[in-house]
Amino acid sequence: MTADNRIVLSSDHTAIPLRQTIAAHIAAQGWAVVDIGPTTAESTHYPAHGEAAARRVASGDCRFGILLCGTGQGIMMAANKVRGIRCGVCAETFSARMIRQHNDANMLSIGVRVVGEGLALDIVDAFLASKFEGGRHATRVEMITALES
Repeated sequence: MTADNRIVLSSDHTAIPLRQTIAAHIAAQGWAVVDIGPTTAESTHYPAHGEAAARRVASGDCRFGILLCGTGQGIMMAANKVRGIRCGVCAETFSARMIRQHNDANMLSIGVRVVGEGLALDIVDAFLASKFEGGRHATRVEMITALES
């Protein structure tokens, strides 16, 4: 499997069932899933899981990452601290398309306490089906990247 086909998934303890559902959903579409846990419902810290997944994407080991926690916000904030990561929280499909098309997002975050399973799968599909448009958006992405210096 090449990195172009690999998606890393991670979550905190609240989102394990939805993460597993998303993993099965994208595997059925032909993506190679790298699920880095956690595997038990024991309380865990979302910053560590967001960072671990973000490092997989930033290193080039995985093309995309999908993160989940209660709101999607905290794990997204942790992921975005890793150089090269552009992660957005989405609770509907329009934003999922736009963060790919306009922001060249390489990670998606979803709040398990915000959206249900069906909508979460639609959000994932919208994110994965969308392509970065480049053009004027590339200049803006470069500006975001420059903030990491």
